[in-house]
Amino acid sequence: MKITKFAFFLIAICSFNLGIAQELEGHTITVTINNIKSNEGTLRVGLYDAQESFLGKPFTSISAKAKVGKVTASFENIPNGTYAISLYHDEDNNQKLNTFLKIPTEPYGVSNNAKGRFGPPKWEDAKFKVTDRGVSQSISL
Repeated sequence: MKITKFAFFLIAICSFNLGIAQELEGHTITVTINNIKSNEGTLRVGLYDAQESFLGKPFTSISAKAKVGKVTASFENIPNGTYAISLYHDEDNNQKLNTFLKIPTEPYGVSNNAKGRFGPPKWEDAKFKVTDRGVSQSISL
């Protein structure tokens, strides 16, 4: 009887831990970057989890080698929430978006292909939800 109780207890603990591990894993956000004009440089992609940090310090970021046409990159293990993406083609690999009079001189894009009118794109136009499954965003430079 003791062995049966112990086996049941062990199975219950393992099941509980498996549920936690699946919950912590999160989701995948797949980003397809279109209209890349050059093989030079790096694509820098930032994922933002709050309006206050949008276009500032990202929640997390990834980068990918530029390739003419399109490139796909993914954020892994992202928890449920509301997010926005900004990206740019760092053509000279200086790890910053080059600007002139605060206007970007390197190709850039934002989730939902949001465009700014007389300024940068707005969080409200760029945000999207991650709930119970992965999400894909196709962003044109």
